[in-house]
Order: sequence, then structure tokens, then C-alpha cells
Amino acid sequence: MKFHQLDMQKKHNKTRVGRGISAGQGKTAGRGTKGQKARTGKKLRAGFEGGQNPLMMRIPKLKGFKSYRAKAQIVYTENLQFVTGGSVIDNFTLTEAGLIANPFHTVKIITRGEVAKAFTVKVQGASKSAVELIEKAGGTYESVAVPQREKTAEKKEA
Repeated sequence: MKFHQLDMQKKHNKTRVGRGISAGQGKTAGRGTKGQKARTGKKLRAGFEGGQNPLMMRIPKLKGFKSYRAKAQIVYTENLQFVTGGSVIDNFTLTEAGLIANPFHTVKIITRGEVAKAFTVKVQGASKSAVELIEKAGGTYESVAVPQREKTAEKKEA
């Protein structure tokens, strides 16, 4: 076969959709009959289902759904007295005392029992009643971000 024997076709232009019966797409131009999606200039966000609760919002409410979000580690106010090493309590001192498993997760202080000493508590969350107990004992509470792990040096390319 030679170059001049090839069957070449012209590039086909895009069809203009929604310009009446003569456009070759039928009366409704393949958009169905009426409705929000049939109109020009439609602006529907991804996942919109006409006001019905969208699938991505329904899924977490279904039976058997498992959330992979790490729940906050809970420390009770009565256990704060077991923390040693100063008057400042943070994620690392709670880990050393054995009250939480990992210092790089969210920690929340919950009320149970009394607070004996004055502490400066610096964790991610606390109930209102726990903050009141800490302040009543002469301490302070401060909400801080979760401590981040130190990044290890990247492996050198050999």
C-alpha cells in the first residue's frame, strides 16, 4: 500500500448539542425530558442527588460501617496525681506514667474523682467539668496540638 492509497477522512467537528431537532440529536438533544439536568448552564456539585442525602453522606450511617479515625485516649482526673516529673502534664509525661499508650495521639481529660495537686495540663481536650476541677485545685489547662513525630532522614541514593 502506498501513501496516496490510504483512505483519509476529514476531522469531524464536535456536534452542537441542544440546538433543536435539526442538530441530529433529536428534539431533546439526548438530555431526557425536562428537569434540572436538561437545562443549559446547569451547576450541580459532584454527588448531588436532588436534595436526597448523597451516597457519601449515607455510607457512614449504615449498619456495619467502620470508622478508621483514631479515637482520643482518655485520662481521668483522679489519675493525674500519678504523673511524676514536675507540675506540667503533657502527652509525653502521661506516656511515661503509663496512662496513655502513645504520645502522638489525641488525649482528652475526663472527670472522675478529685484533683489533689495544682498542675499545668497541656493536652488536646478536656471536659468542662475537668477544667473546673483542675482550676479549682490551683492549676491551669491549655489546649495544644497533637505532637508530631520527628521525620527520619531520607535514605541516600546509592
